[in-house]
Formats: sequence, structure tokens, C-alpha cells
Amino acid sequence: RPAAPATGATRPATHGIGDNRPVASGRVLVVGSVNVDLVVAAPRLPGHGQTVAGGDLARYQGGKGGNQATAAARLGARVAFVGAVGDDEMGRQARSALASEGIDVAGLAVSSRATGVALIVVDPRGENLITVAPGANDEVHAVHVRTALAALAPGPDDVVLVCREIPPDGVRAALEVGREAGSITILNPAPADGLDAATLALADILTPNETELALLGGLGSARGNPETAARRVLAGQPTDAGEGDAHGRAVVVTLGAAGALIVRAAGAAVAVPAPAVEVGDTTGAGDTLNGARAAGLADGLDLAGAVRRAVAAAALSTTRPGARGGMPTRAELEALPGEGCRRPARDSCPAAPVPPARAARDRAGNRKAPANRGLRPKPSRVRRRGDPRRSEPERRAAPSGWPGPRTRRARRRKAGRSRAGG
Repeated sequence: RPAAPATGATRPATHGIGDNRPVASGRVLVVGSVNVDLVVAAPRLPGHGQTVAGGDLARYQGGKGGNQATAAARLGARVAFVGAVGDDEMGRQARSALASEGIDVAGLAVSSRATGVALIVVDPRGENLITVAPGANDEVHAVHVRTALAALAPGPDDVVLVCREIPPDGVRAALEVGREAGSITILNPAPADGLDAATLALADILTPNETELALLGGLGSARGNPETAARRVLAGQPTDAGEGDAHGRAVVVTLGAAGALIVRAAGAAVAVPAPAVEVGDTTGAGDTLNGARAAGLADGLDLAGAVRRAVAAAALSTTRPGARGGMPTRAELEALPGEGCRRPARDSCPAAPVPPARAARDRAGNRKAPANRGLRPKPSRVRRRGDPRRSEPERRAAPSGWPGPRTRRARRRKAGRSRAGG
């Protein structure tokens, strides 16, 4: 992993997606939850004791673990999943949905408990109320996690991505196995309760949003100053790893439409802005970001490059409905305007097109075009018709109203006749 940036103020990320091509091919091993989302669109959210009639019931595949695994697989990563579903129709559908994305589901156990379900009511503004029945997700304990990961045999090129919607002992076991194997360990602390400092310290990268960051840091709110809150979280963890060490730790704070912020214990924070898109549905954007970031790290990108690609993927996911429905493929992501060439070096982007009229003038005058067509050439000084440095074609082309040699001689002859006649 790269060394921390030099100390200083928050600075923006400066390379586009296309600047960091894959140099390694590890796997993304996701340990987390699988749910089925039951969604009702209502004209308004019900208050205490109220019944509100809504529209039709819609069913979607969900759960943070399943969503993040899907996001990574869509971007071409090799993904394996560790979790649990029930021995029921929804569980079989959840397994089939993951397998159809090319995800290895050998570690997806079948539990005697029902498959996890999320009950969601959404109003026309996109606000929602959610209640989750974890079901089989509560059976993803340390024993199952260790057994499943042992069969997958994680290595130094792999990324172990852990979601919090499983028991705390399962979370800790997954991070411990990843750390022991030398893999990159990522913890998405959603929800952020039930996690002690020792467990947090096992994660190379923590990925909270601002609300979760405030809970981890013991603050009332992290809004307005997420960097301070992130540094407080890092300061509360053991410091056995130095800058640039294989387990140098970082907090990547997701900021919604503002993008993300990368904070390390030492050095400047790195701001990664989100590209401008037409937002339609933000459901699953956070899961897309987490899965895409893990895929980028498994591809061999550095942390800033992986976060940059993940922020772009999350933004693109909001242009289509559904948590998984909007998750982009790698080809769709790299086709996002501006993402392959953001703040490049001068020669790293294709030249800007030359206007047709200017191109015609260049050809007619046999003029050499500027080296960088994206920059306006410096205008030459205008020479008037009487300037001896002008060529004959230039003098002929000069406007008739400009004072040239013939005009001055005619004025002198007229002036002489006037004096003679006077």
C-alpha cells in the first residue's frame, strides 16, 4: 500500500480512472448479509399508530453484503461470498441472484432460520422507513466464517470486505483471517454499534458515512468536519503499523453527493469529488461505492485510485432505479464522460477538436496547427497596410479604409493642387 501523502491541507484527487490500469488480479472476498427487500411506495410515511394505503409491493434482492459483492462483480472482480440464507424460496432466489453475477457462493450456508428480510416504505420524495428482520444473517458466526474463508484461502493479493449486518464475532473473525493472510481488510461499519476498538483496528480501511463516523468517534455529529472525526477514530486505534506499512490504516468517509474523503493518521486528507449526474434513485449507492472500491484495490489500484473509481461508480448507480439495478459494469463506468481523463497531464488527453472554419483557414494558408489544440493560440500583432513588413498579399487584403501608401500620395497631391489653386 502506498505511503501517506505529505502533511498539509485537504487536497483533491488528481488522476482519472484511466490513469491507474490494473497491475494485479486479486479476489474480493465478501463476508456479510443477504436480504430480500420488500418495498411499498406510499403517498406519505405513516406516523405513530397510522395506516397508510400505498401502491404495489415490489421485491428486490438486497442486503449490504450481497449488494457490495454484486457491485464488485459487475466491475469484473473475482468475487466469493460468505454468509447465510434460509431454506426457503427467498433464500434460493437470493443464492441464484448472486450466482448469476458470477459470484462464488460456496460459502453461502443454509440456515434453519428464515432468509433475512427488509421491510421498506418509501414516499414520493424518496424518504423511507426501514425495518430489518435479520433471520439467517444472525447465524454468520465466527465458526462458519473461519471455515468458509479457510476453504477460500485468502492471500496477499486479495481483499476481505466485511459488512456489519452480521454478529460481531463473525465480523472480528473475518478481519482476523484477512489480517493473518496479509490481505487488505475493509470494514463497512453499518450499523456502527457493537464494534470495539480492537475490532476496528483489524481493518486496514474503515468506510463509514458521516452518521456512522460520529458514532465511532463518540461525537454528536461529524457533519461539517469529517476529517477531525476520522482522525479521532484513527487516534483511538493501536499504532503498531507505521506510514506506508502493509497495514497502514485509513478512514474513507462517504459524503453522498459530495463524494468521499480519505483520511490517514498522518498526512493531508484527500478529497474525491463525485461527477455530476442526473440523480434518479440513491438506493444502494453506498453499497456500490464499497464494492467498487474493493474491486479497485483487488485490481491493483492504490487507495486514492480505487476510491476515485468507486465514487464514480456510486454516482452512476444513482441514474437507474433499484439497489442493484443501477450498479454499473466496468465498460459503463469507463465510458462515463470525464472519468477517464480528470485533471490529466497536458499530453495525456486527446486533443480538443479544431473548429471546421479554423481548420479550413489553416489548410488554405499552409499554417501549422498549434501543438495543443485545446489551448487558444496567442494572437499575432495586427500590422496595418503601410507596414513594410507586410507581404503583398497581406497589403492587398487590407481593408480599403486603412491608410496605405496610395492613400497618402493621393492626399498629398490633393493638398498640392489646393495650395496651387489658392
